[in-house]
Amino acid sequence: MQITIDHETRYGYETDVSYSIQSFRLTPQAYDGQVVRAWLVTASDGGLMHAFTDSFGNLTHTLVIDKPHQEVVVRVQGKVDTSNTDGVVSGTLEPFPPLFYLRDTELTHADGAIRALGRAAHGATDDPLDCLHRLMHTVRDAIDYKTGETAVTTNAIEALTQGAGVCQDHAHVFIAAARAIGVPARYVSGYLLHTEDGAESEAAHAWAEALVPDLGWVGFDVANRVCPTDHYVRIGVGLDYREAAPVRGVRRGGGTENLSVSVRVAQAGGAAQ
Repeated sequence: MQITIDHETRYGYETDVSYSIQSFRLTPQAYDGQVVRAWLVTASDGGLMHAFTDSFGNLTHTLVIDKPHQEVVVRVQGKVDTSNTDGVVSGTLEPFPPLFYLRDTELTHADGAIRALGRAAHGATDDPLDCLHRLMHTVRDAIDYKTGETAVTTNAIEALTQGAGVCQDHAHVFIAAARAIGVPARYVSGYLLHTEDGAESEAAHAWAEALVPDLGWVGFDVANRVCPTDHYVRIGVGLDYREAAPVRGVRRGGGTENLSVSVRVAQAGGAAQ
């Protein structure tokens, strides 16, 4: 399948910002099941943008604007060929050994309730893949999908306690529970083709990957109760959201910030093209 992406992030400020720096993890890498045909990241005029590969292997851009401004606009346009691998991820750049992804983080710390989810899934089967599928459904049962209930700073414990959240929260709880039973797991950011007509949405997507013996890394989209298919475009990876966030930044001045995001994901040749 060929998928097209048009993603715009716009920051507007109440007063002049004297200096800002933004980090973008918005560029996919090729691996088995994903071929990048065209990709372009552009940003506000007047800034200096530098590209590099971060410690996780994510292609990252840094934008520095060192003059007064009241708006920052970042736009991504691209075309990717995808194929269904039933969630199995291979051919990726792997700078760290798998055991690195057992590390605890502030956003994926497990408490007793999260560890109980992991133990329940682990105790129900001897098959590692089945265990993770059970965990995916258990986490999704425990957390309703509701927008506006959590923020990017919400951690796994808070999300599970609240019982509501979005794909980021589902991924964090799944990762925390998997690590609690000794399974390396990581956070993935990317895009999901929801509809063939490319209807606009207000956010990109996130899911988790866990290491399965004899298979390698396997993706689990807890929010949708599936392993990623050819409808998914994989962008960034990290221990949690903070290390795979599509856009992060700091600024000096500006007062109140107004953020707007539009994401259009479509199948090439569809109505949106």
